[in-house]
Amino acid sequence: MPVSQTPKRFLMVSKLNPPASRAAQVERAELCQKILSASAAKLIVVRAAAGFGKTTAMTQSMSRMNSAGIATAWLTIDDADNDVSRFLFCLNASVSQLTENEAYTFNDESIERRTASEAAFNIVARLSEKRSAFALFIDDFEKVHEQSVLGLIREIIEHLPASGQIIIGSRHVPELGLGRLRARGQLLEIDVSELRFSVDETVEFLVNRRQLELTQDDLIHIHNRSEGWATALWLASLALEGNASPQSFIHRFSGENDAVADYLAHDVLEQQPDKIKSFLLRTSILRHLTPSLCNALVPGCDSEAMLRHLDTRSAFLAPIEHEQLTYRYHSLFAEFLRSVLHAKYPYEVSGLHLAASQWYENSGRFVPAIDHAIEGRAFDRAMFLLDAHAERLLSQGRMKLLARWLGELPADQLRKYELLEMIYIWAVGFTSGPDEALEMLSNTNLEASVNPVVKSHILAFKPLMMGMMDRYEEASELGRTDGNELSGFAPFADIVSINSRANVFSVMGKYDQARQLIDGARDAQFSHSSSFNSMYSESLEGLIDLQEGRQKQAAARFRLAVGATSSTYDFSHTSGNAWAGVLHANTVYEANDLELAARLLHVYGPLVREAGLPDHMLISDIMLSRLAFNCGDVDRAFQALTELEHMGRIRKLPRVVATARLERSRLFLAQGRPEAAKQELDRAGNEELWRRVRKHRMPANDLQYMEMARLRWEVVAGDPQAALAPLAMEIAEAQNSSLYRRVLKLKLFKAIAQYRCNRLEDSIEVMTEIMPTCCAEGYVRLFVDEGAAAGIVVKLYHQAFRETGRQSDPVFVSYLESLIEAFGPVLSSTAVLPDADEPTLNALTRKETRVLQLLSEGYSNSAMSEKLFVSDSTVRTHLRNINSKLNASSRTQAVAIARRYGLI
Repeated sequence: MPVSQTPKRFLMVSKLNPPASRAAQVERAELCQKILSASAAKLIVVRAAAGFGKTTAMTQSMSRMNSAGIATAWLTIDDADNDVSRFLFCLNASVSQLTENEAYTFNDESIERRTASEAAFNIVARLSEKRSAFALFIDDFEKVHEQSVLGLIREIIEHLPASGQIIIGSRHVPELGLGRLRARGQLLEIDVSELRFSVDETVEFLVNRRQLELTQDDLIHIHNRSEGWATALWLASLALEGNASPQSFIHRFSGENDAVADYLAHDVLEQQPDKIKSFLLRTSILRHLTPSLCNALVPGCDSEAMLRHLDTRSAFLAPIEHEQLTYRYHSLFAEFLRSVLHAKYPYEVSGLHLAASQWYENSGRFVPAIDHAIEGRAFDRAMFLLDAHAERLLSQGRMKLLARWLGELPADQLRKYELLEMIYIWAVGFTSGPDEALEMLSNTNLEASVNPVVKSHILAFKPLMMGMMDRYEEASELGRTDGNELSGFAPFADIVSINSRANVFSVMGKYDQARQLIDGARDAQFSHSSSFNSMYSESLEGLIDLQEGRQKQAAARFRLAVGATSSTYDFSHTSGNAWAGVLHANTVYEANDLELAARLLHVYGPLVREAGLPDHMLISDIMLSRLAFNCGDVDRAFQALTELEHMGRIRKLPRVVATARLERSRLFLAQGRPEAAKQELDRAGNEELWRRVRKHRMPANDLQYMEMARLRWEVVAGDPQAALAPLAMEIAEAQNSSLYRRVLKLKLFKAIAQYRCNRLEDSIEVMTEIMPTCCAEGYVRLFVDEGAAAGIVVKLYHQAFRETGRQSDPVFVSYLESLIEAFGPVLSSTAVLPDADEPTLNALTRKETRVLQLLSEGYSNSAMSEKLFVSDSTVRTHLRNINSKLNASSRTQAVAIARRYGLI
């Protein structure tokens, strides 16, 4: 073979073979299936920016086609292929793999002796004659810009037989007459949105392929930061290998990361013409890009044409859905561009932000106008804009936004604006907690201000913060003597003041006065609308409804309260509606919609912890604990209570600490551990605290106070007869105080106690008293959270109800059936135990005894497998053996038998 052929042979090997797959590659099954299923498409275009896995998707599809008996060939394009003769030589070599029985021979020089038109006709003819299915893959197609080469490809596509396809990988839209193919239904386009890794694919890559030990939160965070960009995930995985602090790296991971920056600099930015580079860098400070806004930052540029060009070339630019000609950069790419801008052109940054701020102000969008003023360190301009708009944002409850903005302003300059300084303190109170906010207030001169607006804010602020700190007596002393009069200087503060006093009256049990003030706050909002105060008013009255047993009315108010602050603004922007959000989750939980309750708590729970609201923290975290226990994740249930108790100690909230212990006692009882439950009750026994709780109406303690917890223990695990007299006293006191939800819970305890005293008819009579009300209001968890003991009396009542034949009310019948269904398998343990020889300890192996113990404590199969270091199937085998040895027909019956004979 002549020497001159050696480079050509080497060239063909690299160009005619797809890149070798790596073990770390994730199987893109859905993507490949979409390509294989597109039998009607003559052309498939896989289009995305560098590093999104175009080549991987193509090679995997090629492999699947080969397995399916479809002939395939590969061609990788390079810049030199814009020479027609060279391109035809390479294309002929690739097509020969499809049309000839033997591999292409590298010393065949016939292609070089033909004219370009003859060679092209020959290739088209050979492909047209092929009857069996085939696919030609052409990668890196963005490098083709020679029109004659593009024309040749168009000709080949036009004359492809029905059995043939061309699959192109490109960084931008190829000039191949796609409109015509699209109209004919002969085109499949796969863009970056489909190439991005899903969360599951990210987990598969990092955990299963790269063998990294990361938490679920870490995986979600890195997926969100990378936006499914495969190369970013690969670069991150390299950095995480052997990293002593993976969480720290993940939270720092950005476009400024060395590996990511090097990749973007070499493979993306350096490949762009100077005009495009300049546009990319100058517009990198923008979150959203529109032609008009970009023109303000890049004068003289046709930004609309530029954005359309970048969109077709997929230069890490993504269109915003439902917004015409509006785009955004990939977050890592934007961070990289901004780092380059600051390094190369630092003197331009402030001017660019100023131009963006002015454009947004002229467009009537003051929020991004303020953002850019602060980012460009134009603080005078920022304070001018804030002075005009901050009160409106405060009334909308956008506390986190205000706290961020005002916290970035120089303190000495902020002191010149008393109202802005006060608004900053409001925002800190709702984001960092009342302690920090009150300390900030004491370090200012605001309380000595003669400004009537500032004085109105302080008058409203301090009582509200005292209430948030559980210091209601002090809050009451600070309130206005005449809550019906508005100062007229600060409508938001005036209405907050009225609502705060209503809250104090509510906690003191003065519901009529509280409602009068709430109505006054509502009336004031006709002329001074405030979504935050609307939320506040509805939440307060909802809490009164809740304690007075109007569950459905409370639920409606809480839904309305959440909508007041989230209808206009996304709830992630405000801490204010976390108050309503947690209460809404509570009513959803009571109705037994556990999935929705969990989703709501995932959003609102962190916000109430951030602000340190005692009742909302208690309601939220106790719900989280119960949701975990209901799913069999017992460890997580106890962890939630431990975290709640710890938060109470940090925030110096003894009621939070004691209430967390009461709930832990209830959890121990649910596990059948009465001694542990009793010890926890003793630990919660702060008599002075509980006297104060009994004196007031704390929302979180309506069904969580010491006397009720002690009665629960006696009824379920102690002396039920001795519990009946104090139960009667508690019921009478609750009725006199209009705490009708509490009455329902206490009467449930009474029915359980009577059942345990073998007074079945009395138990049924008590249940007959409360069940119509519970049906009307939709109570479910009020019963189910008391476990098997409550299930027994519900089942007993249901049986008696059926025997009477009174089933004419379909709503009531449906409610009873759904309530029994909500108890789930726990009710099977209340059945009569089967006759069986008394089992002995030797009947069960040590491992089976351990499984039985965990089962009795509420652990799910998966949780048991983790604790015992065995598979789920092994746990199921143990459970089958346990049922067999104890002659039990269910898991819960096995636990009941084991407890009866002292095995656990």
